[in-house]
Amino acid sequence: MVTVQILSLLAVIFEEIVEDCIKCGGLYFFEFISWSAFLLSLFILCVYCTDVYETFGEDKAQRVNFWAMSAIGVFFLIASIVFVVTNSGSALEKAACAFGFLASFAFLAEVITEHFHSQKQNINGHTENPGNTQSATENQPLNKQS
Repeated sequence: MVTVQILSLLAVIFEEIVEDCIKCGGLYFFEFISWSAFLLSLFILCVYCTDVYETFGEDKAQRVNFWAMSAIGVFFLIASIVFVVTNSGSALEKAACAFGFLASFAFLAEVITEHFHSQKQNINGHTENPGNTQSATENQPLNKQS
């Protein structure tokens, strides 16, 4: 989780240092997406590190994390492609693009890891009783009276 934040922060720093741009639309789009990715991933990390995680619930927090990281990864990849196409070729722009691609792949790698982790939980039977519903054996009294 920290890796995606560091890479997205580096992408933000390098694109902020860019002084001149010929086609600035790609730079501005990349700037918006990279800042959004950094702040959203920071927010999700704060959720995991505070009591909000317990209040929100583990299942809901993991579901939000999965979909947020998926969306961030896809948008970061699109923004990086747009920025590569529209940049003027300076070293700072190339560095920002490189960190943009690295960050988008890190976001998508986290999504894949989370997906395999949830599949492993399903196979191991951790989610046999979703929604905290009681099964037939849980409804039976502990001591049967004859």
